[in-house]
Amino acid sequence: MKLYYHPLSTYSQKVLMAFYEKEVEFTPHIVNLMDETSKKEYKEIYPLGKIPLLMCDDDHMIPESTIIIEYLDTHFTTGTKLIPDDKDTARQVRFIDRVQDNYLNDNIATLFFESMKPAEKQDPEKQAKAKEQLDIMYHYMNKQYSETTFAKGDDFTMADCSAVPALFYAQKIYPFEQFEGIKAYYKRVSERPSYQKVLAEAQPYLEKMFN
Repeated sequence: MKLYYHPLSTYSQKVLMAFYEKEVEFTPHIVNLMDETSKKEYKEIYPLGKIPLLMCDDDHMIPESTIIIEYLDTHFTTGTKLIPDDKDTARQVRFIDRVQDNYLNDNIATLFFESMKPAEKQDPEKQAKAKEQLDIMYHYMNKQYSETTFAKGDDFTMADCSAVPALFYAQKIYPFEQFEGIKAYYKRVSERPSYQKVLAEAQPYLEKMFN
């Protein structure tokens, strides 16, 4: 299988964690959407131009990070079980995954990309809305993570794959320093070998971005 992604992309990192947790091999294809040539070439493969994208051996395309993880967990029994067999618990994991993608990850991305613009082109209303939703998420997550080892109970799941990459950038862009539950959770999960591998692969790109 081929995985089209970028090491800095949070949604790519989410999928990479799943691959490493599942111990499933893939052929990496790094896509730089900031480069017009790379972007154009990639859109010939996937016209929407979003990453990550999984290309199966039969050329069947699977886009969207959550759907890729669903595919991996359904088709491979190796490694970590990322979506529980119990239907109610599985539904709760999917809910946490979606909430964290939509209201943690996307709002952190909004603040990051707004900060990259010249001051006169930044959108204060968009930034204020992102911060408001992040404040709500931080209080929700702090309570949730203070009561469990992982995002949902004592087992690592897809919900943790969605949380950790976003929290890495969040600590730099909109810090959660006062939320002890989130801090302790992030420390626990970021020490997992799967995320350490993701972070090591991203490090050369991070040094260029933050230095």
